[in-house]
Amino acid sequence: MLRVLKVVRLQLINKQTYIWVPLIVLGGALLVSLLIYAMIPGDGPKYGGGSQAPLWSFLFVGIQAMTMSFPFSQAMSITRRDFYLGTLITAMMTSAILGVIFILGGLLELATNGWGINGYFFHLPWVWESGPLGAGFIYFTLALLIFISGFTSATIYKSWGPMVYLIISLALTLLLLGLVYLVSRLELWGNVWMGILDLGALGLALWGLVAIAVLAGISFLAFRRAIP
Repeated sequence: MLRVLKVVRLQLINKQTYIWVPLIVLGGALLVSLLIYAMIPGDGPKYGGGSQAPLWSFLFVGIQAMTMSFPFSQAMSITRRDFYLGTLITAMMTSAILGVIFILGGLLELATNGWGINGYFFHLPWVWESGPLGAGFIYFTLALLIFISGFTSATIYKSWGPMVYLIISLALTLLLLGLVYLVSRLELWGNVWMGILDLGALGLALWGLVAIAVLAGISFLAFRRAIP
């Protein structure tokens, strides 16, 4: 465990990647959203999707954790297992930080009537229907899912090269298009949306944990063949 924690320290040497860049993106998205809210006429509540902006930065954080930090770790004789576990723990920690900020931001918006302009960046009703802890858990899960998606993609690329990566990407794209075509052909979109509404944001987040587990398993198997 001590070796794994050393990997966490290694990943956090460059705090810009894991902490400051997501926070700067979050702050910038918040500022832009508030300016837009202030320009919208009317007294009704105003909602936006700007809070998802820092989540997408985690995709590149996951990629960089594999393409930049992994070669350096091998030069320091860190085992692949320790690097893998330490990297996931680091991602969980930073995702949890974003989750806490999401909760505090939502509570602040409630206390200030949406920053005084009835504009809500954090407190989105569909996400907050399970309460503050549920909202933080949803945000944490999304951040971790996007990180592991980027990390898995980079691991496949480093393990089998660009050709296999492109083939897998194309296969997944065709599979997604096939599912969309099938749902459209059978006119099942109504059932799909009703299922999503019945699950709610918290239910989808729980399924997100399943996706995280699957991607973590895939990346772990591929990681054993990764070339620094």
